Amino acid sequence: MTFRYTFPIAILAGFVATFVCAQTAPKPAAKVTTAAKRALILRTPWGDPDLQGVWNDATSTPLQRPGGVASKDVLTSEEAEEFQSQLATELSRDRRDGGAEADVNRAYNEHWMDARRLKISNNKRTSLIVDPPDGRMPPLAPLSPEREKLRAARNIVNTRFNAGLPETYADMSLPVRCIIRTDSPPYLPTVYNNDFQIFQSPGYVVISPEMIHSARVIPVDGSSHLGKDLKQWLGDARGHWDGPTLVVETTNFRPDSGGVFQGANGETFKITERFTRVDATTLNYEFTINDPATWTKPWTAVVPWTKIDPKEQMYEYACHEDNYDIVHFLMGARERERKGEAK
Repeated sequence: MTFRYTFPIAILAGFVATFVCAQTAPKPAAKVTTAAKRALILRTPWGDPDLQGVWNDATSTPLQRPGGVASKDVLTSEEAEEFQSQLATELSRDRRDGGAEADVNRAYNEHWMDARRLKISNNKRTSLIVDPPDGRMPPLAPLSPEREKLRAARNIVNTRFNAGLPETYADMSLPVRCIIRTDSPPYLPTVYNNDFQIFQSPGYVVISPEMIHSARVIPVDGSSHLGKDLKQWLGDARGHWDGPTLVVETTNFRPDSGGVFQGANGETFKITERFTRVDATTLNYEFTINDPATWTKPWTAVVPWTKIDPKEQMYEYACHEDNYDIVHFLMGARERERKGEAK
């Protein structure tokens, strides 16, 4: 069976535990009582479930199930080994099979990439999406006339930028302008900078992604959402505890946020995230996207995070809106115009 990798972002979603009995004859495992389960929950000094630490979510398992394995939720061990091997080859930035242009496009070699991204999920799932059951996003909803106009205008801008002829800084996407990037929920793995640091204090949880510079300060004190007319780049997040799980509901995204996630509508986009500490080194991250203006129904994915070695430093990602690249892009465009290259 041959698999083709189609999406660069994905999650880890599952674990296999093996229990070995010392007796010759196997005996049924003892049931864990509710009281014992509560005792296993790591807690902060003030009594909340403890999610603190630096976590990594890198994996090569695709976000959506590839067409070649559309009927399978989970791969066999042999299929998983083949799949992972192929992904590792295709994702490697050390490949130089394509001439000078490919070499330039892969200027960041494998040294700068997160090696953890080459490993598929431990449960051998074929996608990180768990609902719908086919492992793929639901069909898109019809676009309103207003969004059709916005999409057409954005396509014109993208064409100018890709041709090396941006007219203004506003022609550049929000990630290029260093406004928001992977610090906006949902959190999904990429080629590098897949770490997240979680801090807690009474009444608050803070999530600080390694990529770019934002930190989400999430009240868990029962306070209400901001007024619906107050929009923010990262939305307005409010959390509460559901047993050992931190549940975070985020709304109030800016309509000009670039879609928040793959073309979503900032006005109607809502995300519900669930953070659950599984054990000392594992945290499950689950999110449900609800945006009736973009998808015909909600969809859900699960991303287990792994706690990294405390000695592994999380470095500053010094990306800011006055990035020199913006100046260079615009200078290059004006030079092309001067030479008559503009069309």
